[in-house]
Amino acid sequence: MNKPPIIWLNVFVFIITFLVAAIAVPYRAITHGFDSAEIIFTILCFIYCGMSITAGYHRLWSHRTYQAHWSFRLIFAIGGAFALQNSILHWSSDHRVHHKHVDNNDVDPYSAKKGFWYSHIGWMIRRYNPETYADYSNVRDLQKDKIVMWQHKNYLLLSLLTNFGIPILFGVINGDILNAILLVGFLRLVLNHHTTFFINSLAHIWGKQTYTDKNTARDNGFLAFFTFGEGYHNYHHIFENDYRNGIRWWDFNPTKWLIKSGEYLGLTSNLRKTPQEKIEKARIKMVLQKSQRKLKHHPNGDQLLEALQTEYDALILKINAFYDVRKNILTAKRNNMIKNVEDSDLFSQYKELKNHLITQQKSWQMFLAKLA
Repeated sequence: MNKPPIIWLNVFVFIITFLVAAIAVPYRAITHGFDSAEIIFTILCFIYCGMSITAGYHRLWSHRTYQAHWSFRLIFAIGGAFALQNSILHWSSDHRVHHKHVDNNDVDPYSAKKGFWYSHIGWMIRRYNPETYADYSNVRDLQKDKIVMWQHKNYLLLSLLTNFGIPILFGVINGDILNAILLVGFLRLVLNHHTTFFINSLAHIWGKQTYTDKNTARDNGFLAFFTFGEGYHNYHHIFENDYRNGIRWWDFNPTKWLIKSGEYLGLTSNLRKTPQEKIEKARIKMVLQKSQRKLKHHPNGDQLLEALQTEYDALILKINAFYDVRKNILTAKRNNMIKNVEDSDLFSQYKELKNHLITQQKSWQMFLAKLA
């Protein structure tokens, strides 16, 4: 079987930028040095490009998890060209195929089941699936966005202007063009490329499957630190329409914070969130499945499995009852159906069910602790 043709432009870009970043940048640092302004500006450009991909390409355009003001979209479109990761239209099309056919080696453009190298960078150096290349039938909604189409049509020009123009302009202002090209141009680009690529590769190999084991995606807080919150990938693959990814307040997730801050400023709206009930059920179901596998080889396996299922069923019943009443209270507040919700029978029922749920959660945790 003949191998797909090599995309030489991509090969040259990846090899040249990496060699310059790995050899020329350290050599220049030793022989000449970089000043604080150059380092700070490089970090700022890295953040700008990275979050243009995470908040723009990924959460805004690929998954439509929120809506954004035209100025926000324009900033992300320029930053995406600066990141040199193809146009919004092309990137989003590939990513939607990835989610629809995740881990299917014949369809998923960067299937992790084909190995680390392939999912990280290999899929971009050969023309795999040429019959579907540039098939934008799955992003017709994005073709209605004038900024998306403007960037798509002018992507090459924007990429050249940002990747050469910004470093050179900064170099002129700061007094050292070569340093600026090496740091802001080459090193920043390599870092932006590979931190994004790690989500396609490492985030499908390394980490925890907290919410689902139906695909290879993993949650990894370490990767989240370098990818502006994208490392909570197991959560993302089961709840892809949630703008947050990292849902806990302590999760490192600057992309979530940026989108939420934009809402306060009127730059973002309609932020989509997965109902807490669904999240809890998915997490508990995974705990159940892992515990069931563990108990299969236990001497008292059958008895413990039955008890485990009983605890699980009781917890799900409590969750359903609590969230049903919670929805009724929110509806009543929203529609002003009850003058004083806090003094109503409905609220008393809510507090009672909340206490029941807490008790059942403690019982569930105690039972799991005994199995450990």
